[in-house]
Amino acid sequence: MFNQSKQKPTTKLMWQAWLIYTALAAYLAEEQTLRQACLSCDGTQSCNCSSMGLEFIPSGLTGEITVLNLAQNRIKLIRAHDLQQAVNLRALLLQSNQISSIDEDSFGSQGKLELLDLSNNSLAHLSPMWFRPLFSLQHLRIQGNSYSDLGESSPFSSLRNLSSLHLGNPQFSVIRQGNFEGITFLNMLKIDGVNLSHYEPGSLKSIRKINHMIISIRRTDVFSAVIRDLLHSAVWLEVREIKLDIENEKLVQNSTLPSTIQRLTFNGASFTDEYISRIAVLLKEITSLRELEAIDCVLEGKGVWDTKEIAQSRQSSVETISIKNLTIQDFYLFFDLEGMETQVEKLKTLSIVSSKVFMVPCRLARYFLSLLYLDFHDNLLVNNRLGETICKDSWPSLQTLNLSKNSLKSLKHAATYINNLHKLINLDLSENNFGEIPDVCEWPENLKYLNLSSTQIPKLTPCIPSSLEVLDVSANNLQDFGLQLPFLKELYLTKNHLKTLPEAAAIPNLVAMSISRNKLNSFSKEEFESFKQMELLDASANNFICSCEFLSFIHHEAGIAQVLVGWPESYICDSPLAVRGAQVGSVYLPLMECHRSLLVSLICTLVFLFILTLVVVGYKYHAVWYMRMTWAWLQAKRKPKRAPAKDICYDAFVSYSENDSNWVENIMVQQLEQACPPFRLCLHKRDFVPGKWIVDNIIDSIEKSHKTLFVLSEHFVQSEWCKYELDFSHFRLFDENNDAAILILLEPIQSQAIPKRFCKLRKIMNTKTYLEWPSDEEQQQMFWENLKAALKS
Repeated sequence: MFNQSKQKPTTKLMWQAWLIYTALAAYLAEEQTLRQACLSCDGTQSCNCSSMGLEFIPSGLTGEITVLNLAQNRIKLIRAHDLQQAVNLRALLLQSNQISSIDEDSFGSQGKLELLDLSNNSLAHLSPMWFRPLFSLQHLRIQGNSYSDLGESSPFSSLRNLSSLHLGNPQFSVIRQGNFEGITFLNMLKIDGVNLSHYEPGSLKSIRKINHMIISIRRTDVFSAVIRDLLHSAVWLEVREIKLDIENEKLVQNSTLPSTIQRLTFNGASFTDEYISRIAVLLKEITSLRELEAIDCVLEGKGVWDTKEIAQSRQSSVETISIKNLTIQDFYLFFDLEGMETQVEKLKTLSIVSSKVFMVPCRLARYFLSLLYLDFHDNLLVNNRLGETICKDSWPSLQTLNLSKNSLKSLKHAATYINNLHKLINLDLSENNFGEIPDVCEWPENLKYLNLSSTQIPKLTPCIPSSLEVLDVSANNLQDFGLQLPFLKELYLTKNHLKTLPEAAAIPNLVAMSISRNKLNSFSKEEFESFKQMELLDASANNFICSCEFLSFIHHEAGIAQVLVGWPESYICDSPLAVRGAQVGSVYLPLMECHRSLLVSLICTLVFLFILTLVVVGYKYHAVWYMRMTWAWLQAKRKPKRAPAKDICYDAFVSYSENDSNWVENIMVQQLEQACPPFRLCLHKRDFVPGKWIVDNIIDSIEKSHKTLFVLSEHFVQSEWCKYELDFSHFRLFDENNDAAILILLEPIQSQAIPKRFCKLRKIMNTKTYLEWPSDEEQQQMFWENLKAALKS
């Protein structure tokens, strides 16, 4: 009994373990299947399976996936179980497949889905059952399918959080009442209905507010019905591809609700002269309308409008008109809009861009009493017509004028006409080919902003007004900037040829400057800090020379990263070659390269100390003597060891100290030169060649003498020149092992008193006999006899 009760829990645990193992194996198998079908997924939160040729939604989807991209495959069917495990999906992208069928409960597990894209498939109808579980859906795209209508009821009734909806296709032709029931607010509604032929009035009234409504339609009657329904809900209505024709029915019916349309855009529309007159009257009924826009539209007419009907209607509430890329097929025959003067008095903003405008009649220009902003970018305005467009008393309130990319050639003439605009603050003359700039110009006194970029001006002159706060002269041929602009706050010098930053003293209040794409090599700490008010500096895309000074400044300047725009990725070293292409902020040059002056000073100091050490050591160990002897030896090597007899001029060369000259000159010379026969003695005072180097005199005299007679004394040992003579004799004569040297000891002297370097002389004095001058007169006669005998030997 006990054993049986013990086996039951064990068996139960085994079954539980088996079930867990089976579930885990199934989960891993599904995950592996997903990995095989969608290699870029790998079970992460975002799964990209687009453009993989899939015919079915891959199995193995898990609850971890939040984004699933299955676009541009060949999926034809969405089955009920395909997305069952993907309970945390936030975005599901199924566009550009071949989906023609969706099971009714296919999205039953996608209660958290926020974006669903089913566009460009083959859905022939829409079922409300598909979207019923998607109560979190915010963005739905179902355009580009093959359905012709939205059904008898609303397929979107359960989508209470929907924010944007894009629907329609070339086959879409019918919108019925009730199709948008359940939707109360949309940030954007886009309907592709170029072939929309039947619109039941009131179909869009269920939507209380639409911030941006975009509808592509061609029929004027449908447009009128749509605009009536949207009159009290849409804020911005954009109509595309319509060809507007005569419509006599009023847009505004009897209603107590205020209109909400503030902006009306025609994109790709086509107008006739007749409809322009009619629509101008009809749009005045929309009292909330403030902005009217026409983009890529075509005007089939010559401007022959019913200005009388327009003038008799109520005052327009439109404050802004924007026209871009308007095509007037016969623009050269277009009339001058006479009779429209009273319709422009309240206009505040007018923009006519890329529409071949070449002038505005002065008569009409004077009626733009409230206009603050005028944009004529990319038109055909020329100097000789500018006087008509900007005549005296025209555009009296204008503050901003854009004449960029026209055909203006003379800056001086343009400035003269623009000077009529007394309240002008902002002026854009960029992309006009002026080519030159005058020295003096007349400008409106309140002008603060001037754009002269891409105008081919080669320099800057006082023509630039000193009142400016913003100046743009980018993309010109400027070599320098030398203007005095005391109020300037922003300066744009991009794409010029400047090599240095402008002088800060000339623009003391500058806050922002762009000098990118110039020839700037570097800038110093002093230049940078001289701009006291600078907050932004764009010096990117220059060829920086990463010198030690520049890098030191960059690395040690606090807060430079907050000032430099595009730092650090747009600041690249061009040289030295070793760091070319590297970011300036990441370059550190070797210490030795950055402190060359210190290195040179250190080397010079070491060399000086080395030389000083050599001098001290040489003096102590008589190195100078050894060098002299080496030179003498080199000189003597080129001569024979013994001079030829014909070159011997003297019997003896006498080497003595100047302090012993009395004895030598008055006693010894008389005894020897007056002897019979007389001896020829060589004395330095008497026989040295004047102007000849004294060392050469000594060497030549010794070599031209038969003997060398040294008069030794304490003075001799201390004499510098005696050392020279003794040096050479020691080197030349003693080394030849001859007896050419005769030593006379004038006074007692110890051999130790002779310098140690004269080792042979010391040896001779220790080993050989020398003549000693006696003090006794009787012995002096014997001294002279011995000396004469030595000289004759």
